[in-house]
Amino acid sequence: MSTSNDPRRDLIALFDEMGSILELLGANGFKVNANRKVARVLEDLTGDITAYRDDPKGLQAMDGIGKSSAEKICEFLRTGRMEEYEQLVAEVPDGLLDVLEIPGLGPKTVRAIWEHAGVESIPDLERAIAEGGLDDVPRMGKKTIQNIADSIEFMKKSTDRTPLGTAMPLAEGLVDQLGAHSGVSRIAWAGSLRRGRDTIGDLDILACCEDAASLIELFQSIDGVEKVLLAGDTKCSIRLDRGIQIDLRVVPEAAFGAALMYFTGSKEHNVVLRERAIKAGMRLNEYGLFPDDGDDEPPQARGIAPVASETEESIYAALELPCIPPELREERNTLETVPELITVEDIKAELHAHTTASDGHLSIEELVAVAKARGFHTIAVTDHSRSSVQANGLDEDRLRAHIDAVREVNEHTKGITVLAGSEVDILSDGRLDYDDDLLAALDIVVASPHVALSQDPKKATARLLAAIAHPLVHIIGHPTGRIINRRPGLSPDMDALIAAAVEHDTALEINANPQRLDLRDVHVRAAVEAGCRIAIDTDAHAESHFDFLRYGVITARRGRCTPADCVNSLSAKALHAWLKSKRS
Repeated sequence: MSTSNDPRRDLIALFDEMGSILELLGANGFKVNANRKVARVLEDLTGDITAYRDDPKGLQAMDGIGKSSAEKICEFLRTGRMEEYEQLVAEVPDGLLDVLEIPGLGPKTVRAIWEHAGVESIPDLERAIAEGGLDDVPRMGKKTIQNIADSIEFMKKSTDRTPLGTAMPLAEGLVDQLGAHSGVSRIAWAGSLRRGRDTIGDLDILACCEDAASLIELFQSIDGVEKVLLAGDTKCSIRLDRGIQIDLRVVPEAAFGAALMYFTGSKEHNVVLRERAIKAGMRLNEYGLFPDDGDDEPPQARGIAPVASETEESIYAALELPCIPPELREERNTLETVPELITVEDIKAELHAHTTASDGHLSIEELVAVAKARGFHTIAVTDHSRSSVQANGLDEDRLRAHIDAVREVNEHTKGITVLAGSEVDILSDGRLDYDDDLLAALDIVVASPHVALSQDPKKATARLLAAIAHPLVHIIGHPTGRIINRRPGLSPDMDALIAAAVEHDTALEINANPQRLDLRDVHVRAAVEAGCRIAIDTDAHAESHFDFLRYGVITARRGRCTPADCVNSLSAKALHAWLKSKRS
């Protein structure tokens, strides 16, 4: 059992792996899902998991963690081991879980090739394919075997899940291209992309088209198609050479809203809606919301008219619910209360941006012109501090000269306020990169961690708490320092950081760069619920980076952030008053 310096991450991996092993062993779905549920609960935990070392009842108070799971968590926190995990691991070959990671191979298939062909690892599977060892496995035809071989090759050259900032422009381009096809009346992307997850597995696109066959033919011919995985009358799946799978479904226009709801998900959200429909004497599926007459045959197949189907709004209304924004359609969200979530249009200021003084590509004047064109009332120039040598960070003398240059631009610019600031490194011991006299000369201080990003959680917590409590710090930039698919960043006690941020009136940033999206959505929600100020900044280094704003807003919406929670949405008067209050 390998462990890191972050017990929460270790526990998430252990419970996920136990779920996978149980699937391979043919355990009942309830037991499998119970372990996966615990992993999801721990993913959303913002506090220090070690605080529950001797408190199984405290763990059981969390929805989704039962007595048995709580005891296993406490066992691991006390000993670094989990007996049930070790027993399960001993029941399957070491390499079999790797086989389960091959795209398109479910647990039933993996179990079948294990039992009938002796496959215990990916090399075993490759040999079995080459030598014909899978030919006698039940329901394993030549096409299926070839697809498995293709999936192995794909996995070897593919990376992790696709970041939101890569998937969304791709989806937009596809929707524009397919939507221009003759006969297409409605088209949209769905799935985890529509819900705004920070990374995406597959892309799902729904369309209404009079000639489904011609649209599917066009879909197969788009640039970059590496393989057509499936081509039917109303569904087609392709894999692009960049490694992402895209599914197109052509659906009836009368059922578009129901299909969009169903394929947007999440699975857990759909389950809750179906249960609500059942209680109301109705049935909900991808074709619509129908009266339930007790017949097992699907109502749409019997010509039963739906209660609602054309729009999502009509279905939610029929279920006596507000229309839930896609970003809130996750398991952890309630249905009855929906706040007025923040939008891109609500953002009136950019408080974290760089110029050519450090590692940006725009001069001060050019940065200000872009911000003004975006309709912002305030732009903060926050170039890197001296310890960020790789980013051409400014030493004290350069910073003082830079402050003067920014102030001069502000004096000669109308229609927007230009703030002289800095993105100041939070050193590994919690000290800041400049002395207090120089920090006090700045209009705004964004304090960010850039080094020692593998610190243990307790040291990381103490480090960030020191920066939050510093009276000259306004914003904690990208608090964990993660880079999606590349490094996990720090794992501090976020509940402690949020409480301190509320106490000291310090904002926590959602860095909108799609490689960061840090704060994460679950952290945003905890911060919003505690009354903490949120900043949404692009960390712009170039003009195009201002377009990152939408990714930060999506993350904020997933955390139930409203305009009132965000400092970037404040009026100029209110924003500048808050900034100055940190200088009193």
